[in-house]
Amino acid sequence: MCRNITVLRGLEPPATEQEIFLAAQQYVRKVGGLTGLSSTTKPAFDKAVAAVAAATTELLAELPARRVPPSTEPPLRRLAAQSE
Repeated sequence: MCRNITVLRGLEPPATEQEIFLAAQQYVRKVGGLTGLSSTTKPAFDKAVAAVAAATTELLAELPARRVPPSTEPPLRRLAAQSE
């Protein structure tokens, strides 16, 4: 499956909407085999991303706290740390 999708559960501070949205995009691209979007694929892609992001948000809210934080940070946080 998608080995490159970053673990979002247990982050401090918690995962942002943008991080969840980007993970959902990556998942839908991988599952759909989409490298680019066209006018025929964009509506289905956007709908799937919204559904996956909503399900991810709900999942993260319902799971118990992690005892150990994830070993890697999401890409946005790594980029932000590099630019500081």
